[in-house]
Amino acid sequence: MTAPKFDVAIVGYGPVGAVLAGLLGKSGLSVLVLEREKGVYPMPRAIHFDGETMRIFQSMGLKDKVSAISRPGLHGMRAVNAAGDTLLVRGGSAELGPNGCANNYYFHQPALEQLLRENASSFDNVVIHLQRQVVALEEKPDGVVIKASHTDTGATDTYEAKYVVGCDGARSFVRNHMAVEMENLGLTQQWLVFDIVLNKDVDLPHYTVQHCDPARPMTYCNVIGRRRRWEIMVMPGDDPALLVQPETIWRLLQKWITPDQGTMERAVIYTFRSLIARGWRKRNFLLAGDAVHQTPPFLGQGLCAGIRDAANLYWKLTKVITGQVSEDLLDTYESERSEHVRKVISLAVYLGGIIQTTDPEMALERDRRFLEQAAKEFTLPDSCLGQGLWCGESAGAGELFFQPACAGEKLLDDVIGNQYGLILDGEDQWRYGPDIEKVMQLKHVVPVIEKSAQIGEWLKLRDAKFVVLRPDRYVLGTGKNEAQLQDLLSLIM
Repeated sequence: MTAPKFDVAIVGYGPVGAVLAGLLGKSGLSVLVLEREKGVYPMPRAIHFDGETMRIFQSMGLKDKVSAISRPGLHGMRAVNAAGDTLLVRGGSAELGPNGCANNYYFHQPALEQLLRENASSFDNVVIHLQRQVVALEEKPDGVVIKASHTDTGATDTYEAKYVVGCDGARSFVRNHMAVEMENLGLTQQWLVFDIVLNKDVDLPHYTVQHCDPARPMTYCNVIGRRRRWEIMVMPGDDPALLVQPETIWRLLQKWITPDQGTMERAVIYTFRSLIARGWRKRNFLLAGDAVHQTPPFLGQGLCAGIRDAANLYWKLTKVITGQVSEDLLDTYESERSEHVRKVISLAVYLGGIIQTTDPEMALERDRRFLEQAAKEFTLPDSCLGQGLWCGESAGAGELFFQPACAGEKLLDDVIGNQYGLILDGEDQWRYGPDIEKVMQLKHVVPVIEKSAQIGEWLKLRDAKFVVLRPDRYVLGTGKNEAQLQDLLSLIM
């Protein structure tokens, strides 16, 4: 019997795998998803995503549905010492951010995963097989042979795909097959993580609190509705078996909440790691999400990084598989994404060093250093690309472009769709000629001429008349004449 053939096989159907499946499905590729579990994991895991992630959900047509099951992060985060003094602040806001939505959101992961899976399964060209454990991968000249066993019966199925993307988590089978080395960026620490659903209203902070207490570092998060999360650092001498017991946890929480005020949903000990792979692609194999990088959760960026991977990868796979470009484009995936991931992990490691200080003298010195100035506000690294498909000679290239509302209050990304875009300031008289128009039509570049003070100011600061955007909304390049526009369009195959 001939093995079914697909353009892309995705191993792992967590949020990253589901987003990638949905984006590839929308692009028209034939997609196979293999997942070893029977259904959505019912317990909470990730609880935060950022505005760029919501923008990616918007590109999938899911913004309204995701908004209905999440809440904006209005109140931010504070890192406080044992005395309650504020050391660091990460601001929250009710205002719309540069991505045309809130800058941060909190959510319940099972609800989000259900939405993402419903979206992926809505495409006839996406085939999803649950309870399939990948057991073998064999490279061929034109792709990969995949063998997967049924976790319930033990029977084995065989498939073929041009490309395999491992979205199969920290213990990735695909990564192990690729023999990829993981680089440790400096933090490995066990933490007890537990989730509580309040039975009634309790006077708890609306914002996230990092308790930088050397006697017992802790994190508190207001998630969504009555869901609350605590994370407690495992200290030397702790017995992990005792630490996860309800009586131990309630004793640790007694200054904030009592057992009659909430129901414990789960308690588990995680090892927080700071890892990044050296080699995100090997021929027809690629990695995304936790399979390729792992970050401590102090910034809430683990899920965001994986979904950024999917947004970078899907359109490149589409163009390669449909024969529009050479497969060398896939080599820009790691070079573009790894630099930003490294910055985010490094910042999380730095913040973890502040929170996890357990030596009393070092904690006093830390407090003195921070309290000599007003509470320091920190922000995430700007979303920028490393070396790849963008014009390094033009100002703004490689940046994530902001998302303004266009005429009729329609957001920019909804006007362009998942295509390249050419943005011009409607107040400026500069226009391209008919030859450029033909090239744009041939290459499916969507023109947007918008009277916008924001767009005008952005272009003015970069001494430009126009900006060309990639399908993932990063800037391909800018310019101010037809020759420069022609050069940028030549990068689009």
